[in-house]
Amino acid sequence: NVLTRTLPPADAPAERQQAAIEELARDLDMRLTLRDASGAVLGHAGDTLPAPGPEALARGPIHSRHADLFVLRLPDGRSLSTARGAHEPIGLLICIAAFAAAIALGAYPVVRRITRRLETLRAQVEALGSGNLAARVEVRGHDEIASLAGSFNRAAERIEKLVAAQRGALASASHELRSPLARIRVAIELLGGAEGDELRARVARDVAELDALIGELLLASRLDALEPGQALERRESVDLLGLAAEEAARTGAECSGQPVTIAGDPALLRRLIRNLLENARRHASGSAVELEIASHSPGRVRVSVADRGPGVDERERERIFEPFYRPAGASESKDGSFGLGLALVRQIARHHGGDARCLAREGGGTLFEVELGAAE
Repeated sequence: NVLTRTLPPADAPAERQQAAIEELARDLDMRLTLRDASGAVLGHAGDTLPAPGPEALARGPIHSRHADLFVLRLPDGRSLSTARGAHEPIGLLICIAAFAAAIALGAYPVVRRITRRLETLRAQVEALGSGNLAARVEVRGHDEIASLAGSFNRAAERIEKLVAAQRGALASASHELRSPLARIRVAIELLGGAEGDELRARVARDVAELDALIGELLLASRLDALEPGQALERRESVDLLGLAAEEAARTGAECSGQPVTIAGDPALLRRLIRNLLENARRHASGSAVELEIASHSPGRVRVSVADRGPGVDERERERIFEPFYRPAGASESKDGSFGLGLALVRQIARHHGGDARCLAREGGGTLFEVELGAAE
């Protein structure tokens, strides 16, 4: 008997029988369990196999639910249980992994279609948030995503209508206000006598201020009505340094820089520079206002307006570009400003491919930088 010669005697120490079983299991690549005549385990390799019953020893091989189990009785009364499939757990894992991979491959096209639709929806939501009120999502199917897309389209349409109504109302109100203003001007001219000179002058100043406010409201409304990237109504070559020099001479600011020609609306660019200079003059506390025009990079121009005034608090530097915004504690302006000047600066800059920002000037004061595109 080969096994009898391979295994140690029945009365050998347990360590020796365990070592022999482990060596035999490695050679045969099987799970083994050695028991004595009473069924006690003398050694095993791998999981301990079930103890055989008397009928199993009589029949020979038996079949379990997990593997083929063979029970061999040795001449000395011991029994050796053997089972194939020592690597069954690895094979099972491989089967599970292959099954999972097959499910993933089959589900990927479906999942990808869903995520692509969600990505499209997200892109349109971001477009709406950035100011494109015409952003809509194509509604496909009848699932939850299609329902969400439909809800988004309805909300976007409602927002677009509300904004359009607000813009129209603002423009209409501004136009309507100019008719009574004209009549007031005529009435002022008809005031006679020296006693009416002071009243006439005061009313004329108020009318001029109101007329200027209406003009800025109309301009803001017109710029706001332009969609992002929409071309300006008027676009031509503008000598930006020459234009800046004219406005600097009007306000007493210092102007420097290099000749730059930019494609844009000359009236809007003049308004941008004028608003920056007048804003600096109001807040410069008597210090000099410096205007500089420079090529920032290929195709880009930078307009800088600096003063040595008290400066702008860091927390207010972004909010001062909001229409009619006034810092906390600030009283209503008495110098002819309406709170729209810097808002118009940013709108005009963005419609010329740039933007505006407020910075702290080194050494004290305020620095406004406006970057413009489309330099020729």
